[in-house]
Amino acid sequence: MNRDFPVVNWGDRQVTFRSFASALPTVEPCAAALVFPLSGDRVLLADIRDRGWCIPGGRIEPGEAPEKAARREAWEECGAALGPLIALGATVALTAEGRKITLAISYVSNVVRVDPVPAGSESLGIRFAARDELHVLYYRWDELMAAMFDSAWEHLALVTER
Repeated sequence: MNRDFPVVNWGDRQVTFRSFASALPTVEPCAAALVFPLSGDRVLLADIRDRGWCIPGGRIEPGEAPEKAARREAWEECGAALGPLIALGATVALTAEGRKITLAISYVSNVVRVDPVPAGSESLGIRFAARDELHVLYYRWDELMAAMFDSAWEHLALVTER
């Protein structure tokens, strides 16, 4: 499933999303991993201090695989155990020279279980949000985020139909 994603401004950067059509390609190292933890028509969000409501995500630790980082962040920020991870794509910044720099690898997964958020988490709380309320809740909502969420639900639906 290939789609064109919009280019938006996040601060002083132009950012877009590059979808992985089938398998995770070899990409340059990136600093972060994100996961769209879905449960039917809802997504699990964390209320992160200084950010607000968002999907779990964060820095990849030295020597850590992006998949492991995505699972760790889902656990640390939401208390969520996830099913199989599906590589969705990469958020990329566009340089003035037209180069793309990978900022984060994104995955989508079903939520298997939600336990209490671990003590010491940066999360102030969690909630399952419906698709139609994301534009009001999500801390950085724009046409790129809307397209990324749509892609996450489409990818998960394709895999679960097989």
